[in-house]
Amino acid sequence: MLSKGLTTTDSVDTPQIVKNLKRGGLVAVIFIIVWMVFYTIDEGHVGIVKRFGEATTQVNPGLHLKVPFADSVEELEIRTRKNAESLKASTFEQMPVQAEVSVNWTVIRSEAFELYKNYGGLDQFENRILDPRLRSAAKDALARFKAEEIVQNRGKVIQKIEETLLTTMSEFPVKLDSAQIENLVLPPKYLQSIETKQTEKNLAAAEKHRLERQKLEAQREVNTAEAKRDAEKARADGSAYAIMTEAKAEAEAIRLKGLAEAEAIREKAEAIKTSKVLVEYVKAQQWNGQMPTTVMGDGQGILWNMKEQ
Repeated sequence: MLSKGLTTTDSVDTPQIVKNLKRGGLVAVIFIIVWMVFYTIDEGHVGIVKRFGEATTQVNPGLHLKVPFADSVEELEIRTRKNAESLKASTFEQMPVQAEVSVNWTVIRSEAFELYKNYGGLDQFENRILDPRLRSAAKDALARFKAEEIVQNRGKVIQKIEETLLTTMSEFPVKLDSAQIENLVLPPKYLQSIETKQTEKNLAAAEKHRLERQKLEAQREVNTAEAKRDAEKARADGSAYAIMTEAKAEAEAIRLKGLAEAEAIREKAEAIKTSKVLVEYVKAQQWNGQMPTTVMGDGQGILWNMKEQ
């Protein structure tokens, strides 16, 4: 048994093993060299190439080459980033508040190399430049408004923060997108006073609405009464106008009839004046068939009574 084991050990091909190890080592060395020569930069980033620790150039996303053992590469994000800060501040009336503010910002691609060279990376830039200015701008903006104004209109406060940041960050290679007040904590007593005040406003608004409704109802009744009065007046005016028109027409008819009769009498008188026959005819028409009872003698001043005795 022992002799068989020794025979198996002696039969191992040592040169072949050494050859295989050399091949494996060569492949490993080649792989390491390739790994050290080629590198990639992800989308949304730029690469900062450093040679022996000194930043030398900026490369865009994709596959690139570098000098092994001499060059190193760091990625710098150029997508929009959000930076938030918690702070304590005071309002215009010196009321203490706690706030959390944030700002969205982006590194300008063409100037990313200068930002890295001057500040060493995004974290250092935020800690040394952006964060202090964001806190300062927020405190300055909050101090310009009363607490009630901050609660009712955050937009004005945010606008002031953005204006201040744009001014203080104009010299740096970044673009500011928008600022936000993420959270605002006011003293409990003030919140209670706001709630009480809002309740009073709601009650006042409800009472005002009720009074306006009553006013509208009263005005509606007045309008109805006025409309009814106007309608009755219009009917009365119409009746009066009709009566007046009828009276005028009747008076005109009477006037015309009188004129006609007067004209007839005038013409009749003219005819009688110019015609003796017509005079006698009229007399004959008006005679009642009886003889006169008295006559006046011709040339005498005695009136004779002709009645029978």
